Formats: sequence, C-alpha cells, structure tokens
Amino acid sequence: MATKIRLRRLGAKKAPFYRVVVADSRSPRDGKFIEEIGYYDPTTNPATIKIDEEKALKWLNDGAQPSDTAKALLKAQGILAKKAAQ
Repeated sequence: MATKIRLRRLGAKKAPFYRVVVADSRSPRDGKFIEEIGYYDPTTNPATIKIDEEKALKWLNDGAQPSDTAKALLKAQGILAKKAAQ
C-alpha cells in the first residue's frame, strides 16, 4: 500500500482549515485516512502550523511520500531537515 502525507480540507466556504493526514494514495482528498498527524490554518496571520514531529518522522521513515504542499509545511517545521540528518 502506497501512503501519502497530504492535506484534508475542512472548514466553511472561503474559510479553509486543513488537517495533515497519512492516507492511502488511492483514497479521495477528504476520504478515508490512516492517521492524523497535525493541522494547518492559513486564515490566521501568520498561518498556524502544528505537526506532531514523532509521527511525521515515523511515517516518512516508513516510506510515506508527502504531497507538494505537505512537503512545504514539513520543511517549514524543520521535520524534513531532521529526516535528512538521520
């Protein structure tokens, strides 16, 4: 099973809120997921990013591939740098 780290959209129209989840690559964007590892709120100034570092590193080491946006969030939190240092 190929897993991806990606965003799951929640919130109202024109007021998005995202959860960072690990999901099967074949499941739909807002569909079934394996584990929630954090959240991202772009409506605040500055944007709020909270990702559980241990869970994210565990999934990255297990082979989960982050989407482009999730990769940018992981990089902003410094998680990708820690994975590269391992």
